[in-house]
This record gives sequence, structure tokens and C-alpha cells, in this order.
Amino acid sequence: MERVITIDSLDELDSVAEAVLESLDDRTVVAFDAPMGAGKTTLISRIAAQLGAEDDVTSPTFAIVNQYEGERTIYHFDMYRIERPEEALDFGCEEYLASGELCLVEWPEKIEALLPDDTMVVKIEILGDEERRFIIR
Repeated sequence: MERVITIDSLDELDSVAEAVLESLDDRTVVAFDAPMGAGKTTLISRIAAQLGAEDDVTSPTFAIVNQYEGERTIYHFDMYRIERPEEALDFGCEEYLASGELCLVEWPEKIEALLPDDTMVVKIEILGDEERRFIIR
């Protein structure tokens, strides 16, 4: 099932985070399909907060993966610097994705072949300065 949510302000982002969590079902991997500056990390920070994580959520561009603890373990990936899927394999990406913990992946197209078939996709479209459309499938 596909859900489409349009927001006019970042103040409405908590409702999007809630919709992502409600749409998970039994899935544990979420791929964020969005251009640079669309708000992937900001949305991920709201998702982590709703799960009780008190950590500062920042983009793991150089670390590639950050871990947050709340009601469950959350792994936050930024694959922007990955040039080949083998690089993701080298740091154990497959083990993270198969762990059963919540894996939130920025720039998923870099590791598309490694993602589980049931990966949830959250597409973010920039409509204006703070206006965004989220397509959750």
C-alpha cells in the first residue's frame, strides 16, 4: 500500500515519521530515496526520536553507519561515499541489514543489490523551501 503525505512546514515532519513507523509492518529496512538537501537526515532524526532515542542524529557521511538506542536499536546508514557495493560488504552491511534491527538507509541506490526484497521505500520530493511530498511504499 502506498501513502502520500504533503507537508508545508518542517513542523509537520513528526506526522511523516509516525506514518513511516506505522507502515513498517514486519519490515526492518527503510530506504530514503531523495536528492541532496531534501531532509533525509531530518526525517530520520524524527523517526529515532519517536522510538525514544535521545542521541543527536547526524548524517553518518564519513562513519557510514551510526547506531542509536531507544525502544529498539536503530542503524542509520549514509551510503553517499560508497562507490561499489563491495565497499558496503567490507564493513558488514549485509549483517546489519539481516540483523532484524531497524536499518534506515540514505542513498540506497549505492547498495540496491544488497537491500532485502521487502525494503520499504520513502521517496521525498522537494516542492518548496520547506514543502515536501513523501511517498511511502
